[in-house]
Amino acid sequence: MRMRSSAGGRDLREFSFEEEAPGQEVRAVERGALLATMASKLPPGAISFSSRLKSIAGQGPDGTLLELQDGRRLLSKVVLGCDGVNSPIARWMGFSEPRYVGHMAFRGLADYAGGQPFESKVNYIYGRGVRAGFVPVSPTKVYWFICFNSATPGPKATDGAALKREALGLVRGWPEDLVAVMRSTPDDAVVKTPLVDRWLWPGLAPPASRGGVVLVGDAWHPMTPNLGQGACCALEDAVVLARHLAPAVLAGSDVGEALRGYESERWGRVFPLTARAGLVGALVQWGNPVVCAARDGVVIPRLVRLGPFLEHTNFECGLLDPAA
Repeated sequence: MRMRSSAGGRDLREFSFEEEAPGQEVRAVERGALLATMASKLPPGAISFSSRLKSIAGQGPDGTLLELQDGRRLLSKVVLGCDGVNSPIARWMGFSEPRYVGHMAFRGLADYAGGQPFESKVNYIYGRGVRAGFVPVSPTKVYWFICFNSATPGPKATDGAALKREALGLVRGWPEDLVAVMRSTPDDAVVKTPLVDRWLWPGLAPPASRGGVVLVGDAWHPMTPNLGQGACCALEDAVVLARHLAPAVLAGSDVGEALRGYESERWGRVFPLTARAGLVGALVQWGNPVVCAARDGVVIPRLVRLGPFLEHTNFECGLLDPAA
């Protein structure tokens, strides 16, 4: 990891994960490749993509009725609501809308057809109320992001060319390697999104399951990306949920109890991570020049240590028995 200041690209600190925190590592992967790899292990036709949900209604002991926007109706014994931060299933179950945290993010995926020129290194660059970074995700792709403070999310924008111009304007005068990565990004590979989270306060948040319906991933516990754990937690959810659900389904027993067991096991993991990610984001997005000077001159070079900061990744979610 290389950490720099936006002012002239001055190096603040650089280290290897193995030296700083033995056993730690970063694996960056393009999400499309991850999804395609997992989907390839399923029987043909098992996934119906782009099936948007129109409504959901409980049907008592018969299950849950899902109506899709294309007119199809599905009666399901078990519904796993893993439909993201704007989940209609979460709304149906009584969850509040995710909370905007005061920061926006640009994200992009640069494309180098002849091969990207960067080392396997996480690059972080800090400014005042703005931070950016980039990391290779394949021999030809480089992921980049910019987080910046904004009082409101503003209107939704989808014009990729305009978004890229806006993003480049935020980092004018910043290190050239970051700017070059952004310029190498196709317009349709740039997005701008508000950063949101939902803190699952005990006694206040609704249960994650109702009958045979349960929430998974961002639909249940959206968190800011400051710890890099959002998608990781969703994968953990999947393993833990399968471990609880499979025996109940195979035995023909009550799936509600299995879903409640999943929720009980996962809450103690995801609630602290959501809170920690939000607090870290609030700290690193400071725009005060005095605070930023202390961060660049003292905190990052002398005080921050990777081991304690990444302690949350030392987590075992258990293993699944091989499918028959």
